[in-house]
Amino acid sequence: MSRMAEPAPENTLGILDMDVTALIDQLQSRSLTSVEAVKTCIKHLEHANPKVNCLVENRFGEALEEAKEADRLLESGKASGALTGVPISMKESFDVSGMKTTGGLKHRAGAVAQNDAEVVAALKKEGAIILGKTNTPALCFCQETDNKLFGKTNNPWDLNKTAGGSSGGEGALIAVGGAAAGIGSDIGGSIRFPSHFNGVVGFKSGNGQVSDTGSFPDIVHPIQKRMLGIGPMAKSVRDVRLIYSLISTQQKSPSAKLSDITIHKLPANTYPLGESSGRMIQKIADYLNQTFWVGIEIPPYFQESAIIWQEIMSVDGGRSVADTAGFRGHGEVVKEYVKETLLKRSDYHYYLTWALIGAKMFKPSQKRILEIEKVIEKGDEIISDYFENKILLLPVYHRTAPPHGKLYSELFSVKKTFKKFMPYVAYANVWGLPSLTVPAGKDENGMPIGVQLVSKSGNEERLFALGELIEAEFGGYVRCTAHDQEKDRS
Repeated sequence: MSRMAEPAPENTLGILDMDVTALIDQLQSRSLTSVEAVKTCIKHLEHANPKVNCLVENRFGEALEEAKEADRLLESGKASGALTGVPISMKESFDVSGMKTTGGLKHRAGAVAQNDAEVVAALKKEGAIILGKTNTPALCFCQETDNKLFGKTNNPWDLNKTAGGSSGGEGALIAVGGAAAGIGSDIGGSIRFPSHFNGVVGFKSGNGQVSDTGSFPDIVHPIQKRMLGIGPMAKSVRDVRLIYSLISTQQKSPSAKLSDITIHKLPANTYPLGESSGRMIQKIADYLNQTFWVGIEIPPYFQESAIIWQEIMSVDGGRSVADTAGFRGHGEVVKEYVKETLLKRSDYHYYLTWALIGAKMFKPSQKRILEIEKVIEKGDEIISDYFENKILLLPVYHRTAPPHGKLYSELFSVKKTFKKFMPYVAYANVWGLPSLTVPAGKDENGMPIGVQLVSKSGNEERLFALGELIEAEFGGYVRCTAHDQEKDRS
């Protein structure tokens, strides 16, 4: 990682705690310069990243030059972008012109993008400054961030634990304050797992609400594409609202009254839930019940969603992902899996090869695909009606961040344990629903606990408004300071 010659200004750790909205206020009032903000983030990342391994490619030199230009625009009153001068990060899977999009694959180590992904272009147009790109699992194909090209991302709250995935590098970087905000993507909890495990705010957008053009790998099957949601990962709900408004390609719905909604949660013991997470969900429900009616029920199609999610992810037996990874047939996938597990000499992480073997095993028949399509066609209408004035309060996972490898073994087990551990996140993916994850506290070991709020597209403003209530009452984002540079090194 390159090192800037100029040091960051003294006493600027407060910049790392600022959310985007606070940073914009400081920049526009000229109480702070973009150069100061960018230098502070750079210096902090140079110190924290070797331990956390969240940032895999930087553009620090270019970012500093862009910060100087942002300061000139702000000083002259000619800045028109809503994010002018704000340092952000970007998940490695999104194309950024002049930067690599590797998917964590060794044979793509030199794959430089020529154009920006549409979401990247939208944020650049608003004046955001991209500091660099963050780590993912290979081809974003599982929920733990580790690959053979860039290695493993650690949870900054406990380096022995997972940061989640596939937006794990993004979640870890925002957790330490390495940027004001970032962008992730979610086809199977890939924004929500890292947000929950790292203690950041994350928003999975609804079906078709944010363009996936320039996201790698391309999702070619329509039934899979509906499950993908791209959205912000940030330090506050107000920032998520702002950034989503800038990247969403859909016409915004008029704000609906929050007072019209009812809130629902699952009956106790429906699916596994650890004691700390269960207590947190109940505390939030009790708090919200003072203002809203909180009901207990299982929403339509909830219990079927985990298996439908797995079948949709396996719709072609993993062939499109295997082709992108460079495999020549399923036999080579198995060969590389054995080679890695026995000898540790494959260029492919076993997370990828075992997941591809599983996709082959779970590949649905053509008859089953037609059945799923009919279920979805019927279910979309029923679920849209159900969520007209409802928000679902859910855990993200049954526990806080587990040790490295444990999450993968729970979700990719031959015992099909995904059927009891995936429903909390699979529901929003299968039905293309927007979901907001809000940090709400810590467990007995100091690990973050997040909760998710789910509704239908068009109810985003209601999700944000309710999220802000939870954030205000239960504390929201708190930056992980364990990897701050000591004062005598500044």
